[in-house]
Amino acid sequence: MTSEPPHIIMTNSTVSYFILGAYLSVGNVRYFFFVVAVLLYVLIFLFNVLLIVVICVNRSLHEPMYLFLCSLFVNELYGSTGLFPFLLLHILRDVHTVSVSMCFLQIFCLYTYAHVEFCNLALMSYDRYLAICHPLQYHTRMTPNKAFLFIILVWFYSFVKFIITLSLNVRLTLCRNVIDSVYCHNYLVAKLACSGNGVNNIYGLFGVVLTTLVPLVLILFSYAKILRACAGGCRLSRHKAVGTCTPHLVSLLNFFFGCCFEILQSRFDMSWVPGGLRIVSSLYFLVIQPLLNPLVYGLQMSNIRDSCKHLLCPKASTPPTHAM
Repeated sequence: MTSEPPHIIMTNSTVSYFILGAYLSVGNVRYFFFVVAVLLYVLIFLFNVLLIVVICVNRSLHEPMYLFLCSLFVNELYGSTGLFPFLLLHILRDVHTVSVSMCFLQIFCLYTYAHVEFCNLALMSYDRYLAICHPLQYHTRMTPNKAFLFIILVWFYSFVKFIITLSLNVRLTLCRNVIDSVYCHNYLVAKLACSGNGVNNIYGLFGVVLTTLVPLVLILFSYAKILRACAGGCRLSRHKAVGTCTPHLVSLLNFFFGCCFEILQSRFDMSWVPGGLRIVSSLYFLVIQPLLNPLVYGLQMSNIRDSCKHLLCPKASTPPTHAM
């Protein structure tokens, strides 16, 4: 059995640490979970770094679509680094406590990761809309410089937006210190407040709208236009559109449903769900997404696949030729 420090009930005071209450007592099986987590983190790191290097060193891939992909892979590394070192440490520990400052740091990393991911996927859908529906104007309406500017704006906006959210949580007086999760969660921390979290709840709902619905509107608009263009186009153009949009749709749907599971789990009573399943569902979008994206794009997109082969086996492959 794991030994937990006593749960603190505090009034008009400040909590100095949080207890992560979702960890299960699994005995020596923890070492198996630790090895699995290490392997996942290593694979995520290697796959994403490989594709970042491929895009950076290959000048034929310095196009808007690949720049957005590079931003996506950097974000996968960022989000994974915000989770895995923390997770690996707690898998081996008997007492699952975390300081308030470290908890808020992890919250900042994971929430900005999610926001950048959604915004990046929205930009990629708009990029595909321009490429498929306006091919003749594509290179003037979406240049590499414009793509780079969009990427900077997405990262800057995501960081600034969540700094405001986090500052609202930091000012709260907390009466409890038990977070029912395996990692720090902004909404669950706000629920520990003695009172006065009405502003947080309102801004939190506003933040959810900005984080999910606004990018979702752009995504739905882009794909509605793409489907309309494909319906009136030839078979070859439909095949090409499906080939370029399939990886993006797989990534988008995987991340969207993973986030939905976590949002529902954090806001509703899920005590009837087995603890192991709750842990897996809460980690899904933070583990599978960074692993899935490099695999989907690396295998599906021929330019990236050929560039990887050329980088890893230069003598066995010919340099890839770029085709829009």
